[in-house]
Amino acid sequence: MTASVSLRGVNKIYARKAKNPIYAVKDFNIEIAPGEIVALLGSSGCGKTSTLRMIAGFEDVTEGEILIGGRPVHRLAPAKRNVAMAFEGYSLYPPLTLRQNIAFALKGERLDAAETNRRVDDISKLLELGPHLDRYPSSVSAGQQQRASLGRALVRKADIYLLDEPMGQLEPQLRAALRGRLKRYLREHKMTAVLVTHDQTEANALADRIAVMEGGRLQQFASPAELKDSPANLFVGTFIGEPPMNVYRVKPVIGEGRVTFRGAGGTQAEVLSYEAGQFTAPIQALIGRQEEIVLGIRPHDVAVGDGPNAGEIVSNQWIGDQTHMEASFPGGVIVSTLDARHPGRQGEPIRLSVPAGKLHIFAGDGKAIAHGTRPV
Repeated sequence: MTASVSLRGVNKIYARKAKNPIYAVKDFNIEIAPGEIVALLGSSGCGKTSTLRMIAGFEDVTEGEILIGGRPVHRLAPAKRNVAMAFEGYSLYPPLTLRQNIAFALKGERLDAAETNRRVDDISKLLELGPHLDRYPSSVSAGQQQRASLGRALVRKADIYLLDEPMGQLEPQLRAALRGRLKRYLREHKMTAVLVTHDQTEANALADRIAVMEGGRLQQFASPAELKDSPANLFVGTFIGEPPMNVYRVKPVIGEGRVTFRGAGGTQAEVLSYEAGQFTAPIQALIGRQEEIVLGIRPHDVAVGDGPNAGEIVSNQWIGDQTHMEASFPGGVIVSTLDARHPGRQGEPIRLSVPAGKLHIFAGDGKAIAHGTRPV
């Protein structure tokens, strides 16, 4: 069973009649296809949990409408929406074992005992809960409680599945294994799922598309690859990616066959310079119209060891599978990532290059105007 989800002009305002109402969600619009896995991603307080709870029916919609399978549900009680939810706070029944907690979700389907046990055992195997099914919530770990809460949601036949920080309490090794299993399970059963997370690794691993939120507003709704390669604005560009995008506020100067970016501060130091032919005419025109722009450079797009830019190593960290190199150069500090170890030591000189085709260019107000050779 699967259904589409539509949020149209949804607003959530707390203390609406107070002197200073709190706008938790502002004019939120999103269309989720049947069987699609979507993540609501953002920092604490961005509105993602309020959005999820409005879909579930645990929070009222101040303005706008929510449709599940084309059916308006925003005025219906939670029990009438046919939604399964795994809560961040587990919400398990203390007097029931984990098996009984998971099976409780099947009461409404009136299954016989054999079918109930089969479905509970199947979902428990997926979540590695088998040895703990006959224990009570108080006698198992927080991670096991969280997996039981997740199992109770997944075992149901629902139109959509809402997962609130579904793996926040799991140890890293188990979390990595369960991500793949959970995504495969959702895909195989063609389940429409909306998950809330502040962990971009989790969002990238599980979701077909990610809705990035900040300040109650939807900043961009796109695939993980699109968010990284074509961020809609500076917030998305710097929020997505680890290590974060390098950013520099600069003044563009076009002339004498070159495109030069100078620091926007008092020194006017040359940050980066390129032959004009490395930029297309449309992008040169876009740049030329801006008093100031923000250059964004992904760390993995910084080439180390050769190039026109002189720098000095600030730090050189090997983190197990890649090197994070931090260097000072005329633009300030730039971080790069390398797949292999680098012998450089703190204080040593280094050469750097950033291909023009890898630059992300934002207007002064943060709106993206070009990515590499592609105008927005």
